Amino acid sequence: MDLKTLALEVTGIARKAGDAIMEIYGEDDFQVEKKGDESPLTIADKTGNDIICEGLKALSVDYPIVSEENKEIPYEKRKNFVYSWLVDPLDGTKEFIKRNGEFTVNIALIHKGRSVLGVVYAPVMDEMYYAWDGGGAYVEKNGKTEKLQAPSFGLHDTGLGVVASRSHLNEDTEEFLKALKEPVIVPKGSSLKFLILAKGGAHVYPRLAPTMEWDTGAAHVVLVEAGGSVINHETKKPLEYNKENLLNPYFIAYGNMK
Repeated sequence: MDLKTLALEVTGIARKAGDAIMEIYGEDDFQVEKKGDESPLTIADKTGNDIICEGLKALSVDYPIVSEENKEIPYEKRKNFVYSWLVDPLDGTKEFIKRNGEFTVNIALIHKGRSVLGVVYAPVMDEMYYAWDGGGAYVEKNGKTEKLQAPSFGLHDTGLGVVASRSHLNEDTEEFLKALKEPVIVPKGSSLKFLILAKGGAHVYPRLAPTMEWDTGAAHVVLVEAGGSVINHETKKPLEYNKENLLNPYFIAYGNMK
């Protein structure tokens, strides 16, 4: 199966998960629990994960699934994966609980450390983003599909849009902002931070705080195929996946930087 066909099939899986999540979004009780790291877990996370895993297993390709909500697969086994799915069924659980709409369904295909296919669905806005290696990035909304191309910019431009979390700016992020000319903060939750760069609604997303691979894998390839990049802050190389430690290093995501 070619990547384009696979991407379109995965959008159907993401939409099915998103529809189920939206049903729960309309209920009074999200059945919120606390995970070992104190992050919240809802019935929507679990339901979305079940639907996605079932859908991926039904595809004609048979790849292992690494998901935030599945039991962790030991690296001794993972390191031998040539292809694997990387799933976050509900990125932005805190946003979901707050009911601000800024949460997403994320499914990526990883090949030898690179994200080569990504699907991100924003259920509240009913926006489906998808991309595959070498094939471009697209957004589907209201029955129309548009190719994404991030506008070009330079880091020395005045008034660049900088995507940051709603919660707070940490010291490292504030230092990054000091190097820019009159930056404009664009608050956004979940993997929507990458997508706003791909659409040209902002230019830079400094993530100088912890994230996991499943938080970034799907949106990463969407941004790259729209002309952007996601760079390890320390090594200045593209972010890698299926590492021994699934914790991402600090990174900077850019739109189409000149």
